[in-house]
Amino acid sequence: MPAEADLFGLDAPARPVPDDPARPLADRLRPQTLEEVVGQDHLTGPEGAITRMLAQGSLSSIVLWGPPGTGKTTIARLLAARAGLAFVALSAVFSGVADLKRAFEEARKRRAAGQRTLLFVDEIHRFNRAQQDGFLPVVEDGTVVLVGATTENPSFELNGALLSRCRVLVLKRLDEPALEALLARAERLAGRSLPVTAEARAVLRAMADGDGRYLLNLAEQLLALPAETEPLGPDGLARVLERRAALYDKDREEHYNLISALHKSMRGSDPDAALYWLARMIVGGEDPRYIARRVLRFASEDVGLADPTAIHAALAAWETYERLGSPEGELAIAQAVLHLASAPKSNAAYVAWGAAQRSARETGSLMPPKHILNAPTRMMQELGYARGYAYDHDTEEGFSGQDYFPEEMARQRFYRPTTRGREAAIAERLAEWDRLRQKRRP
Repeated sequence: MPAEADLFGLDAPARPVPDDPARPLADRLRPQTLEEVVGQDHLTGPEGAITRMLAQGSLSSIVLWGPPGTGKTTIARLLAARAGLAFVALSAVFSGVADLKRAFEEARKRRAAGQRTLLFVDEIHRFNRAQQDGFLPVVEDGTVVLVGATTENPSFELNGALLSRCRVLVLKRLDEPALEALLARAERLAGRSLPVTAEARAVLRAMADGDGRYLLNLAEQLLALPAETEPLGPDGLARVLERRAALYDKDREEHYNLISALHKSMRGSDPDAALYWLARMIVGGEDPRYIARRVLRFASEDVGLADPTAIHAALAAWETYERLGSPEGELAIAQAVLHLASAPKSNAAYVAWGAAQRSARETGSLMPPKHILNAPTRMMQELGYARGYAYDHDTEEGFSGQDYFPEEMARQRFYRPTTRGREAAIAERLAEWDRLRQKRRP
């Protein structure tokens, strides 16, 4: 797998200009030690998780989860060097079962010769479930130390069995000091300052949105300009880079202001205002995927069961964007925004879920009542499991009215549907069941 350009450090020592300036700037500035990695002190700093792991001599398989351009590949490579392991890299995008088997067999040969292997798998979430299961035996017996890299939530994308054998380490998007450190290192290597004003420099960092590799690719374009170039302002920067300058200030306040405006306009059932704020974000350069995630969140949090089709509309819009891309896919997101802004609203599910979680934390590990437990063995039958269970379908109304909470716990009411949209019918149905439950209570 070709070496990938990643991040470099905050306090890394200056290096002479490499002999091959044709290499990408990000590749030329890649860190040489873990201490040089920027923006991830919680992992590679003096008290970081990786630092402690190495100090204890207990390097386990890990999953590095974080946004693009935050140092996942670099950390894996440097981790292998520090621990004295052979470094083997695969990409789940380009590798298949045959590649995995070959890597495992070579790792076994190294192990027999006294050399351990760190197997780095980029985009590990792209392997299917069966392929992920293939890692289990070689991770368990120590044939490889697996380091997987992913931009997706491992809880959703990785098998539970594999996840239980790995430690998940979260990488942060690069903050302002880390991004500025990268720019300073690029300037030291080039021997000149970037031809931008202070305001344009802040815009440049905002354009990167926490991605160090992307930031350095932009810086490389600016450093390719003639040395006598006058400092560029935000508009000049956008023209030179052929990208629209982000409309967000250095603290990203505008980013949160606009998504808040979109969210509250939809909650306030104002489709026109919601559409305006959506347009402001798209025109301002916001990633449509970020908007799609927030729209999906809104569907479950603010519409809920008042319109059960809302969450499907939000998911369909996201999938449509992934298939079509910009600008065609943005219309699907706009359609979802209009659907949600026009839909009846209910946060009853959101409130109920919060209340149920609080109750679960407070009550601990109470057992379910015995009458709803299965009794596959004689001993369980003798203990009263399944005794007295009423099969709801055998009742006249299809409702037995039995109590399903723990015996030590009073019945709770978490979900209180509104009278809006389809929740009105749910409220009526639950009220009828409450009436029957009271009638049949011993």
